[in-house]
Amino acid sequence: MPKVAKKYDFAVIASDIVIFTIRKNKLNVLLIKMQKEPYRHNYWATPGGLVRPDESVDESARRNLFEKTGVKNVYLEQLYTFGEIGRDPFGRVVSVAYFALIPSDNVRLKTTKEYGNVQWFGIANLPKLAYDHKEIIATAYERLQKKLEYSNIAYSLLPKKFPLSELQKTYEIILKRKLDKRNFRKKILSLDLVKKTNATESGRSNRPAALYEFANKTAQIMSIL
Repeated sequence: MPKVAKKYDFAVIASDIVIFTIRKNKLNVLLIKMQKEPYRHNYWATPGGLVRPDESVDESARRNLFEKTGVKNVYLEQLYTFGEIGRDPFGRVVSVAYFALIPSDNVRLKTTKEYGNVQWFGIANLPKLAYDHKEIIATAYERLQKKLEYSNIAYSLLPKKFPLSELQKTYEIILKRKLDKRNFRKKILSLDLVKKTNATESGRSNRPAALYEFANKTAQIMSIL
C-alpha cells in the first residue's frame, strides 16, 4: 500500500455509517468505492466524512448519509467511537460510528465524484475494506443482532405492509437461526407489535396471506425473543 502525506496535525472527528437492509433473503450493507490513495484500487468503505465545525456529530452522520448515498429519514443510532492511532493514513482521525436500517424497496442510491460507485454487499461477502471499516461493520452487526431481541427496530427493515412470514424471515436472516413459527407469531401478536390490515398478499395462487403493519414506528424497548 503506497504511503500518503499526513493532512492533519491534530485529531479530527469523523462520522461513519453502516447501512443495513434485507435484499434477496440476505442481510446487506451499503458501501462506497474509494478513489483516493492509498485505497484507490478496489477498496470500499462505509459512507462517512469529517464533522464540520458548525454541526453536531449526529448532524454530520445524517448529512454524510444523504450526501453520499441519497438516503435520509431512516433509523439511525450511534454505535461506538473508534480511535486507534493508526486507523487513518491521513492523520489522527477519531470516528464516531453509526448504524442505519432501511427497507430495500424504492431506495435510489447515489454517490459523488469523490467515490467510484455505491453498492450493496452481502454481510458474508464483503470486498476489501478501507481504514478499520471491517471492525466497524462487525461491531454494527453484533449490535443489530442484540437489539432485535429487545426492541422493535425491525420496523425499519420492512415495507409498510408485510405478511408475518416476512417479519419472521427478517429475524432469521439477521440472527442466523430458525425460529418456531407458532411461538414467534404468538409473541409478536401478544406484544401488539403489529396490527392486521385489510390487505392480503397478492400474486399467490393458494390462500393469500394477511398483511400486517407495525403499530408503532418509533424505537421501543421490549422483549421480543
